[in-house]
Amino acid sequence: MRNKKYRCKGRAAQAAAAALLFAGILSGCSERAAQTAVSEEEISIPIILTVDPSSGIRNEEKLINTFNQMYDGKWQADVEWVMETEEEYRQNLKRQNVTDTLPVVITDLRMLPAYYYMMIQDGRIEELSAYIEGDEEWMAMIESSVLESCTEEDGSIYLSPISTAAFSCSGMFWNEELFSQAGIEKFPETWEEFWDCCERLLSCGITPLALHTEGTAWAPMLIATAEAASSEEGAAFLEEFYPETYQNESGLRIAGTLQRLFSYTTDDALYTDFDVAYDNFFSGRAAMIPNGYWMMDQIPEECRDKVRFSAFPENKLVSSPETFGWAIVSGYSEEIKEGAAALLKLRTQLNMEQREELFAKDPEEMIPAERDYIAAYKNSPKLVPNYQVKWNSVLQEETLGEILPALAQGKMTPEEFTAKEEESIRRVLEEQ
Repeated sequence: MRNKKYRCKGRAAQAAAAALLFAGILSGCSERAAQTAVSEEEISIPIILTVDPSSGIRNEEKLINTFNQMYDGKWQADVEWVMETEEEYRQNLKRQNVTDTLPVVITDLRMLPAYYYMMIQDGRIEELSAYIEGDEEWMAMIESSVLESCTEEDGSIYLSPISTAAFSCSGMFWNEELFSQAGIEKFPETWEEFWDCCERLLSCGITPLALHTEGTAWAPMLIATAEAASSEEGAAFLEEFYPETYQNESGLRIAGTLQRLFSYTTDDALYTDFDVAYDNFFSGRAAMIPNGYWMMDQIPEECRDKVRFSAFPENKLVSSPETFGWAIVSGYSEEIKEGAAALLKLRTQLNMEQREELFAKDPEEMIPAERDYIAAYKNSPKLVPNYQVKWNSVLQEETLGEILPALAQGKMTPEEFTAKEEESIRRVLEEQ
């Protein structure tokens, strides 16, 4: 931010009293002019956003450009674009909190449950209900289920919500050409059909799944948790916040599914992150990859006619709208936080407009995966919670990356795997 200084020069020290008084008046006017100039100066809203390592796309670039055009001369989103995975970004949030270098707007906070609640307890993020509930226009943009997901039990709001859950769902992207080569005409509707589909692809020399073990094991965990929700016990387990144990029927089921999934993936799936899985899928080296609507923009042009989307078997989608909530960091001036709130409101508005535009769009103008997604979303799917909203950070950020490769290679049994998961609970309790 540029600082402007104004200075008035008085007359000589020997001037008459009247002249001194006049000079004082001029000085006072000049000081007020300086204050006005500073207050009208464009205010910087610092934020860090990622560049997708897989596609090179700047995430949320449309939001930033729209905001800077809309509020030109008043506020400007001052973005530091970083080439990081989502996991790297989240780890850096912790470092920046310790060094007090957090930007005023932070994303992905709810993907780290323990860290999110620590930030609330330490007074590091703003309570936003006055901004949101005090703005009728803003409130009208938000679906009730989305607002509820971002609201704490006491009614407080620390996460600025998106407008709709329509874009927060994950399912399976699949390569129609590779399916056809294996004689498979449609995506499997049951889990039995899913495993049969994997076998049929494999028998034709086609790797069924693009997976990875790093970065909270996003892709395989989506499939494993969706499968666990097939039973009442599993569905209830996935609703638990910070489960007290993983050594139960549901925990063992998830571990067994994970082990089975890795028998159908690429040789380079171990010790790698999602970007490797992404490359394997879009290069045609694997037939399926789980992810959410946000990957539509990351589908290479040459793949758009052959990539399809389906809900997981049994008509399930994984969705947790709160993971898309953004927060405002306390400690900044009211003028900067007001600008940050304006940015978050615009984000809600653009999300609402995106939904309206998509649902009104001519299906013939959509890529096949988009048409599939809308059909899946409108087909009353069973929504399964995202495990990353419920499980402790030690398990997600450290334990899974250490033990999943051993489970995948058969060097660890599901029972041993869940025992290691259990240790993460003990570590969390010790660190508190």
